[in-house]
Amino acid sequence: MNVRLAAAVPAYTPEFVERGYNNRAAVADYQAWFDRWAARSREAVAALAPRQDVRYGRGAKETLDLYLPSGRPRGTLAFIHGGYWRSLDKAEHGFVAPTFVAEGIAVANVNYDLCPGVTVADIVAEIARAIAFLQREGARLGAPAAPLVIAGHSAGGHLAAMMHATAAADLGAETHPVRGAVSLSGVHDLEPLPLSSMNAELRLDAASARAVSPVRRTPQTAAPLLLAVGANETGEFLRQTDLLWDAWPQARPKGMERPLRVPDRHHFDVVMDYEDPESALTRATLALF
Repeated sequence: MNVRLAAAVPAYTPEFVERGYNNRAAVADYQAWFDRWAARSREAVAALAPRQDVRYGRGAKETLDLYLPSGRPRGTLAFIHGGYWRSLDKAEHGFVAPTFVAEGIAVANVNYDLCPGVTVADIVAEIARAIAFLQREGARLGAPAAPLVIAGHSAGGHLAAMMHATAAADLGAETHPVRGAVSLSGVHDLEPLPLSSMNAELRLDAASARAVSPVRRTPQTAAPLLLAVGANETGEFLRQTDLLWDAWPQARPKGMERPLRVPDRHHFDVVMDYEDPESALTRATLALF
């Protein structure tokens, strides 16, 4: 379908795309943040003893970890990690779980196979299988998928938005199962990425980039989609957030007049706001349940 994109679309060059999308180049101490994620995630595993590596599909990394509250959960948060569809793992993202578990919400920390071993389209299909698995087996495993909220950071934000634009039948349900979704620092128009250095692994061309761009699709649910981004992220990540806000007005959460820009946060520390139960990001996510 044709979707009118925001007017201020830049003239793409490889140099422009690299400045706008290479977050590791934009944040010099990115490795320190990866290390902090991993350390905090080990603490979460030690404290909450999740059920790890629950298989939802046949792919090597089609597994998830289930973090469960002590009582009956009042819903499930499916969290999808980032890494430009080519790196990182659920093992570095368990730190997201404790805040929600303390609120009585089960957390499914979802893994997926990575490029170049699979394509971005393959990963979209894997996440759909994970959601279908939670529909089918979640209650038996202590993570009832009613209500279900999907949240993702960076590439995970893209994947959460793609689930919003995926038909209910492809998510294992008769009616769309998503109560709400969060795209945090997500990429919603992938068309610039064939010009990036990451494309050596992503292997996108113009057609395949369009095919997996949420802005080229229509939401398949009336559920709200929270769009959030660190205020100190690159101009392109700010624009990508505004782009889906403009393209999907029907998905805007009630009472929000604009996407959530988290003050004083860049691409790698913004997701750690999920450790703070009083952060604007956490409160807005909890409001989706």
